[in-house]
Amino acid sequence: MEYLKWSHQDMIATITIDRPKANALSQGLLRELSAVLDEVEPNRDIRVILIRGEGRFFSAGADIKEFTTLDTSEGFANLSTFGQDLFERMETFPKPIIAAIHGAALGGGLELAMSCHIRLVSENAKLGLPELSLGIIPGFAGTQRLPRYVGKSMAAEMMFTSEPITGVEAVQRGLANHAYPDDELFENANILAKKIAQKSPLTLKAAIELLNYSKSKEFYDGVKKEAELFGHVFTSEDGKEGISAFIEKRVPHFTGK
Repeated sequence: MEYLKWSHQDMIATITIDRPKANALSQGLLRELSAVLDEVEPNRDIRVILIRGEGRFFSAGADIKEFTTLDTSEGFANLSTFGQDLFERMETFPKPIIAAIHGAALGGGLELAMSCHIRLVSENAKLGLPELSLGIIPGFAGTQRLPRYVGKSMAAEMMFTSEPITGVEAVQRGLANHAYPDDELFENANILAKKIAQKSPLTLKAAIELLNYSKSKEFYDGVKKEAELFGHVFTSEDGKEGISAFIEKRVPHFTGK
């Protein structure tokens, strides 16, 4: 593993994102996460998964520089579908997954967190989908999951303004379960994980399966459309300008083309 560390103890697998400086999500990192899930799923000694970030952030987003290696709408759409499929697997995973979010969960980082069954946050954490400020859109089902948690109007405000909310606000909006001081987050995440790990694996699996019945056909239609538009937007002039501006650390100039 190059970008992840993981271990298990007391029926809890702890997966740590470790990709300095901001734990950006690359395709390699996501493939490693899929590989860890392959190992964890059949392991009867593991009943709960806890995901956290190393360093200052949970994950500050997808690896924007990696996007410059793609140049076709189909390539970007395939990247979107790859991330969507992994996060769908996480949301339907037969073992509970808890995200412990400190620092920032932005863009792809928040999309990863939203695919977990439970989110715990530090009070001062920043959570948001800032993609529109780069002339692009979320592509890992963020446009579909965020409204389910915070409502359509708040999701629209968060995406349109690209402004994040705090951990405390995330709890108030229904995006996170509990907020803690920075130095108490991981302790409380482990306490919750241990409490859940005492439950029957069969009942946990059944509860997760039933919870996912709440997802409508429109959700999956929306995810498919998101991948299509993700490819279209990334190959537009505004998409190319936004990515270039981000890499060059300047303000982008959008023309609507």
